[in-house]
Parts: sequence; structure tokens; C-alpha cells
Amino acid sequence: MHLVRTVSELHATLQPWRAAREAIALVPTMGNLHAGHLCLMETARAVGECVVVSVFVNPLQFGPGEDFEKYPRTLAADRVLLEKTGVNVLFAPTVQDLYPGGYPPATAVSVHGPLAEILCAPFRPGHFDGVATVVNILFNLVTPAVAVFGEKDYQQLAIIRQMVADFGSSVRVVGVPTLREPDGLAMSSRNQYLSAEERRRAPRLIETLNWAGEQLNAGRRDFAVLAEEACVRLTGAGFKPQYLDIRARDLAPPTTGTRMFVVLAAAYLGRTRLIDNLSIGPVLP
Repeated sequence: MHLVRTVSELHATLQPWRAAREAIALVPTMGNLHAGHLCLMETARAVGECVVVSVFVNPLQFGPGEDFEKYPRTLAADRVLLEKTGVNVLFAPTVQDLYPGGYPPATAVSVHGPLAEILCAPFRPGHFDGVATVVNILFNLVTPAVAVFGEKDYQQLAIIRQMVADFGSSVRVVGVPTLREPDGLAMSSRNQYLSAEERRRAPRLIETLNWAGEQLNAGRRDFAVLAEEACVRLTGAGFKPQYLDIRARDLAPPTTGTRMFVVLAAAYLGRTRLIDNLSIGPVLP
């Protein structure tokens, strides 16, 4: 595996694969890798001859008071893990490498429309602009045929797909289902922030989403009332919900005719913000 730090090193390292017209698969990450990330690498290996993993904690997607400074940076351990997974290139740039014109960048992607107004967006203003900007930069630098993302960040995945469509990009975006701990908790680098007691409570998040899904499968279509009842359940379990929402799979508002749903939630458990989602359906008419 090649470890490259600079853009010039990246281009030189990828040149043989580009010359051979072999497909490059990109997996963008912020590092602190766990088994959930390794599922992304496995998918990338299946769809590309060259797998590039980026590790970059992107300051542009963190808002004031968020955890940018304390976000775990474990490049040495990440490198050891990736060496064992068949990754070809580990790209670990600095802020100066990805934003060579200075930070914050003078040119950035601005996300608008319905996807940028719902769910996480009101609670994290500017977050998806930061995500879209850095992903667009990585697409331009790596020129992948395929980019692989986790479905745990469901709204992020939808926004990246929208960006690819809007920009006329040829990158194929692949989503990978969420990997979970044995008790159901979605794997996340932020899980390590949880205290022992909070970790014990954390699976109640997916349990609540499953409960909402059971209600949808049973025929309930009072979406707002159902979402509120689910929020009450989360609060009773010790969470502080930011939202729990029921959407069609494309994140449009559901109707009585919707057959494919996704239930999404973000909630604080102590100081740790957890997100999760659960796809439901097709449900019976």
C-alpha cells in the first residue's frame, strides 16, 4: 500500500492505473477506522482495480462548538488496518493540501433545495456545504470511477448523489448498508465518546426505529403522530432527540401511497450525538 500525503504524490502514484485505464474506487473517510469502514473497503475492492482511501478530518464540515478538535486522529493505526485489507493507496493530506488557496476556501460547493433543508441540516448549518466541497475536491483529485459511502449517513449520501447528478459527473456512487454491533448499535467513531452507562442505553436508538418500522408495517400512516411517539420513547430512554422523521426512501415526504420508507433520527446521549436510520418496506397497501 502506498501512503501519500501531497497532491503531486497522489497523481504520480495513480498514474500507472490511469495509464492502464483501470477503474479507481475511492472511499472518503475521516479516519479512526473500524469494522464498518472495512465493509466500504470490501465493496470498493469488488468494483475497482485500484482502491484509494482518503483520511482527512475536514474542518469545513464542522460547525462552532462541534468536535473538530477532539475528533479522533489515528492515522498510524488506520494505516496498519488498511495494509491488511488490500487497499492500494492511502491518501492522508493536510488542510493546506486540500485547500491550497487558503482556508477557508474562496470557492466552495453550496447545497440548496429540499435535501439541504431537512433532518440534520437545520441543526448543522453549513455542514453539507463542507461535505460536498471536500468530496468534490477528492473527486477532482482522484478521478474515481466509483465512490463508496456508508448508508448510516443517509442524508449525506443522498446529497452526494444529487451533487453528482447536478455536476454531470461520471462517478458512480455506491452506498453500503450500516454495520452494527451485536446489540444493534450502528458502528461509529463517535461511539467511543459514550460512557459505560450511555453505551448500555445506546441500542435504544435502533430499537425505537425498529418500533416505528413495525408500526408502518402494521398500516399506520399518521406519520407526524408516529414520529412524535417515537421521540417520546427516545426521551424516556435518556436521549435528547433533535429529530425523528419518517420519509420516503428518496427523502421526500411520505404519502398514504408510499410503500418504501426510511426512518431517520439524530439524538444526543449525554454529550455524544448519534445518528441512525432504518429502511422499511415495501409495505403492504
